[in-house]
Amino acid sequence: MRVYVKFDFNKICKVVLREQLDAIGVEYELQGVGEISFKSAPTQVEMQKIADTLDPYGIEVVNDQQIALVQRIKDAITEWVYDGENPKRYNFSTYLSEKLDYSYTHLSSLFSETTYSSIENFIILKKIDYAKSLMINSEHTLTEIAYKLNYSSVAHLSAQFKKTTGLTPSSFQKIIRKRKERAIML
Repeated sequence: MRVYVKFDFNKICKVVLREQLDAIGVEYELQGVGEISFKSAPTQVEMQKIADTLDPYGIEVVNDQQIALVQRIKDAITEWVYDGENPKRYNFSTYLSEKLDYSYTHLSSLFSETTYSSIENFIILKKIDYAKSLMINSEHTLTEIAYKLNYSSVAHLSAQFKKTTGLTPSSFQKIIRKRKERAIML
């Protein structure tokens, strides 16, 4: 028997961070996805313990400021794409600049230099991942998904979906439907 589950990476990460940091006994505050503020600077021994404790969960303490900022950019993009509560009808570059307190030009240059890809491309990849997740785990129509992800039309979503995955959204949905049918038969 196969069971499908749906999960929120950000929520899981926050729960793991809280559990592990509480067990270590340091005073902290989670500042958002991927950022922890400590009430007082942890000692070198505490930092090593934090790193060792989080490592088995695939959570890495990042010391390089540029790499940390790129991770914050990725986290902000993920948060923006997956946040269904806030409308995405405003300029993303403004959102990112205000959230991270750097000019968009600086953020864009740093991101491209570090990842060899653009912020815009990363946004598209995240949006397509989320679209796939919605197609698999919800009953949303393509029109609803396109609106939720701030696409100008279903055709625009479909074109980016095909360019990114090599499949049309309807082909992707057929594959998922067949997999679920096979799973039910097992």
